[in-house]
Amino acid sequence: MECVQHVLLDIEGTICPISFVKETLFPYAIRALPEVLAKNWSDPTFRPYRDAFPEEFRASPETLRAHVEDLTKRDVKIAYHKNLQGYLWEEGYKTGAYSTPLFSDVAPQLRNWKDKGIQLAIYSSGSVFAQKLLFQHVEVTESVVGKKRTAAEAANGDTGEHKAQPAAKRGRTTRSQATKASESTTAKADGGGEEAAVAKPDKGVTDLTDLISGWFDTTNAGLKTEASSYSKITAALKWPPASTLFLSDNVREIDAATEAGIKAILVDRPGNAEVSGTDRARMEVILSLDEIHLSSASQLADQSTSAGAVTVDVADEGTTEEDQAALEETQPRSKA
Repeated sequence: MECVQHVLLDIEGTICPISFVKETLFPYAIRALPEVLAKNWSDPTFRPYRDAFPEEFRASPETLRAHVEDLTKRDVKIAYHKNLQGYLWEEGYKTGAYSTPLFSDVAPQLRNWKDKGIQLAIYSSGSVFAQKLLFQHVEVTESVVGKKRTAAEAANGDTGEHKAQPAAKRGRTTRSQATKASESTTAKADGGGEEAAVAKPDKGVTDLTDLISGWFDTTNAGLKTEASSYSKITAALKWPPASTLFLSDNVREIDAATEAGIKAILVDRPGNAEVSGTDRARMEVILSLDEIHLSSASQLADQSTSAGAVTVDVADEGTTEEDQAALEETQPRSKA
């Protein structure tokens, strides 16, 4: 197996519960839309979002609203709609109406990989602006803040990681196993019922954008089900496909990334679509990022990587400011 130096991550259903998007963000945008259209229809800061819609759907605020509601109901992943959602979600994040619940394994593992020199990037159907909002307002929980390792753990180099095993060795995972593996998942929309799979938050939020080296959506990269999109991303970041790992909950996206020469692993979280037996047999499937073991340069030098684990040869690569500016040139900006 080639050494993995870079990790590209999906968001919804991979590092963040689908229910947060469907039951919190989507409804908030729909509720906020009428007032925004009434107040900002002709505002210069809103005009780029309005004018990005097809002409027949921006004849009036009422027409645009009806179209947005229809797109949201059908969860249509089209750029002009996703950009508007980011615009609408900004106010909710700023006012504290909600914050981002990450699965409990995510923040510690992303920090661990970053500390090892592994470069991280995001590829989501949500706009780049919305992606950054999500990472700027992460719920502060024990898993996000992190625990200090004991002296014994530090001396032994214990990072709490688990080595990924081939899918054939792990056997078929079940939905009940997935639920247990993620600890408690997302709370129900009414705030009651079962315990959530994401740890309950303490007060406050934290910004994790410094962990991410690149941001990609369907505008600056292309559709997530097309191999050419992944080739475009790795070329923009100067990441060799063979040293890149992509994580997603979507089978078609995993197939597209694999076609582009990227190592891809399917993430099966509580609340995600059921993974068929056929797909489980042909793909590597994990329940948690803790199942992925990426070795640092020093570990690689010590030849300590176990069979079946993914290894890393840390490289000092990245995206220049000019590259990133070019990638985001089509992105509408936030309100002034």
